[in-house]
Amino acid sequence: MSISLIVGLGNPGTRYVATRHNAGFWAVDDIVRKAATQFRPEAKFQGEVCRVEGADLKYWLLKPTTFMNHSGQAVVALANYYKIPPQQILVIHDDLDFPPGIARIKKSGSDCRHNGLKSIIAHLGSNQFLRLRIGIGHPGHRDEVTSYVLNAPTRDDQIAIDTAIKVSLEVMPLILTGEVDKAMQQLHTHSANSE
Repeated sequence: MSISLIVGLGNPGTRYVATRHNAGFWAVDDIVRKAATQFRPEAKFQGEVCRVEGADLKYWLLKPTTFMNHSGQAVVALANYYKIPPQQILVIHDDLDFPPGIARIKKSGSDCRHNGLKSIIAHLGSNQFLRLRIGIGHPGHRDEVTSYVLNAPTRDDQIAIDTAIKVSLEVMPLILTGEVDKAMQQLHTHSANSE
């Protein structure tokens, strides 16, 4: 099934721009740059929104401005308005389970203790949306997670994360047209080689 909505997860405001939790924002910002367009604030969707229309691809991009824990409010507002089912939504988010430099596609599943995903699943009433997981590494102890995700990565980690995003965007056309298995094969093979 093709993708009609790409959601990048992060926190709004300059305080959070460079923090690990904003990896999803970084990815959709790169998509928008590549498409030579820009986000615009949209109050009714509680986020920044962009429409991309190519020769054979048409989709929305969304950056919720609700803060991470309430991302689902923005996602459900736009999805309901344009009648986009969960199966046509891709959520791009930071992931503690993978080291920087690794990106993985996941078809559905639990929130993996990610508050943004938790909110989206609760508001959509479904976990049947696609995820692009951008590895940011783990601080080593769960008590340090909040501080870790709300701080900037090291220079080397930032380079690795940026590379993972770049490689992910190379398979984005496959994801958008519904060729998810092919995209997974390409992305996961590349990521495995860089581990």
